[in-house]
Amino acid sequence: MAAFLFKTGKFSFRWRWLVCVLWAGLLVVAGVLGSRAGAAPPNDFSIPGTEAQQAYDLLEERFPEIKADGATARVVFKADDGKVTAPDQKRAVDDAVRALGEAPQVERVTNPFETGSVSKDGTTAYAQVSYGVAVNELTDTSRESLMDIVEEARAPGLTVETGGNAVSEKAAGGHSSEAVGLAVAAVVLVVTFGALIAAGLPLLTALLGVGVATCVIKVLSEPLDLGGTTSVLASMLGLAVGIDYALFVVSRYRDELARGRSREDAAAHAVGTAGSAVVFAGLTVVIALVALPVVGIPVLSQMGLAAAGTVALAVLIAVTLIPALLGIAGGRIKPARPRRRKGGRNGAGSETASRPGPGARWVRFITRRPLAVLLLGATALITVAIPAASLELGLPGDESKPTSTTQRRAYDLLADSFGPGFNGPLTAVVRAGGGDAQAAARDTAVRMLNTDGVATVTPPRFNENKDTAVLTVVPATAPGSEETTDLVHTLRAPGAEGDDAEVLIAGTTAMNIDVSQKLAEALLPYIALVVGLAFLLLIAVFRSILVPLKAALGFLLSVAAGLGAVVAVFQWGWLSALFGVSVPGPVMSIMPIFMVGVVFGLAMDYEVFLVSRMREAYVADPRPVRAVVSGFDHSARVVTAAAVIMVSVFAGFMGSSEQMVKTIGFGLAIAVLFDAFVVRMTLVPAVLALLGHRAWWLPRWLDRWVPHVDVEGEGLRGGGTAPTGPAPAGLSPSDTITAPAEPYEVLR
Repeated sequence: MAAFLFKTGKFSFRWRWLVCVLWAGLLVVAGVLGSRAGAAPPNDFSIPGTEAQQAYDLLEERFPEIKADGATARVVFKADDGKVTAPDQKRAVDDAVRALGEAPQVERVTNPFETGSVSKDGTTAYAQVSYGVAVNELTDTSRESLMDIVEEARAPGLTVETGGNAVSEKAAGGHSSEAVGLAVAAVVLVVTFGALIAAGLPLLTALLGVGVATCVIKVLSEPLDLGGTTSVLASMLGLAVGIDYALFVVSRYRDELARGRSREDAAAHAVGTAGSAVVFAGLTVVIALVALPVVGIPVLSQMGLAAAGTVALAVLIAVTLIPALLGIAGGRIKPARPRRRKGGRNGAGSETASRPGPGARWVRFITRRPLAVLLLGATALITVAIPAASLELGLPGDESKPTSTTQRRAYDLLADSFGPGFNGPLTAVVRAGGGDAQAAARDTAVRMLNTDGVATVTPPRFNENKDTAVLTVVPATAPGSEETTDLVHTLRAPGAEGDDAEVLIAGTTAMNIDVSQKLAEALLPYIALVVGLAFLLLIAVFRSILVPLKAALGFLLSVAAGLGAVVAVFQWGWLSALFGVSVPGPVMSIMPIFMVGVVFGLAMDYEVFLVSRMREAYVADPRPVRAVVSGFDHSARVVTAAAVIMVSVFAGFMGSSEQMVKTIGFGLAIAVLFDAFVVRMTLVPAVLALLGHRAWWLPRWLDRWVPHVDVEGEGLRGGGTAPTGPAPAGLSPSDTITAPAEPYEVLR
């Protein structure tokens, strides 16, 4: 692997203009094709195998006019003083209903005074707005028209709010989160490299990769039926790993220059060594993403496969375009700065040892007391992970939005006037089993009305053939409560539908319960598949059993601690004011799977980059603790920079007013923080110091089967221009290597 990538890096450096033209041409072609491609189809939010999905499929077949997946809005009118049925208030409501009926894409609007949608005290009423298209096909004009009508209906003494999936808050600042992340990344890269050009390369190439991937996804959207949000995860991860991979290659290039190599050889060696780590780090990310179809949710499968392709593109850019750009930059990218010296020369006339940097001092502290550090770090992570045992999953709705939003205010008005379960009605679909469908539907309605936890049941509505009925069941408890979940399970219990009918329970609340259950059931198989495949890959990378095992266990600690922090803040409400959590509640269902996939990929990135340098040093000089110190000292700076960039990018999403986005940002940021700085930068050197030579042990029978991929670049020794630079800093005088002829080379 290292030899092949060495040749690739040298070719790209020599033919730099050709390589750059080819990548620029690919971007132009992808951009042109993307601009001519049709709009992406709506996302397929179907959840195969769930009862709610079966009910929706039956509704689409038997009640095509209902449009179960259509966009809806509920406009709530509340009289501040008196009743909403008063002449002035009634006139304002009627005018608003009339305007809503004339709005774009609206198919039907109910008048509360005709349908009886008025609270018992007469102070609150609501109009139901049904659109003729799915929520993802709703235009911005339609959304804006809805909000304009609501604003115009507000008058002295009348409060008007609206909720539902047709309502969207205007995104303040557009892509502000990405802009903040890029700004932080630029600052960190400048600090890391100390030069604008070197810092700009990772940003430039990452943006190029994301641009190409986004255009390609758009081109393939129509023929492959990719949903409109398929590129979201691809863009986020593509930007993250694109910066990381380029950062490691450029950093290694500057190190090779500092050792006295020519620019061509430095680029070739950087791609052969750091590029090998990039390839295998990228493979671990791809494994985590291509395994997402295990979950069984189409939209997640599409996002995972698209993101996997984007990561693969980032790897190709790192090993081909980066060396080409390094060649074009020439002398404008300087060698890494040498460490400052402690003082002049000793009595023998030789220079004193270099002053150890922060990384060397930290790793020396760890390797002097590895057991204490390991126990303290693991105990801290396990303590933070304890709340994860109480994890409750759900899909946040309007109740989780800030009180400043119209959706949340509409939710509260309806809950206060019509009961807490009014915001989460259930849809019961009754299909006769060959008997009298009307009698079966009436019996089902009576049976449900007498069920504990049910507030009201509407009369059954039949299809044209009179063989299927639909009822609306309003729970007595809030949508996200455990009592409502128990009620759904009760209504679905075997025998609850009677002998002559089949009853399927759907509705947003039931669908949320099904999604949460499906994701919870898929979590452990997904983790097992991802960790298992990556374990096999890391055995080939490090030629060790214990190092991949340590990497997997460390990742599980990071994810558990991250989920524990999410539960404590977003479910229990700890420090909720600090993080802007308005209403604590169940954690978003997709969060654990999402965290496992993203954090696993980034964690294995840091593991490969950090430990491959230690392995490289150990291969050259098999003294375990020295190898740990040397490898850590040479990689800690760039791993820290990469982790700071990722934490900053993810933390930027916490500024969103959406609870879902805020949860994702916090969860990913805290999990990467734990993994990079506690697991990889602290526990990894402690474990390797404790294991010693055993860390790199591989059974002989397995050694014959595992391919030699040469990630550490052992096959490159002696190739290219001989290095003339100084020995690496951070090692004590007693650590001097005496056997090899090239003292600095063997440490690389």
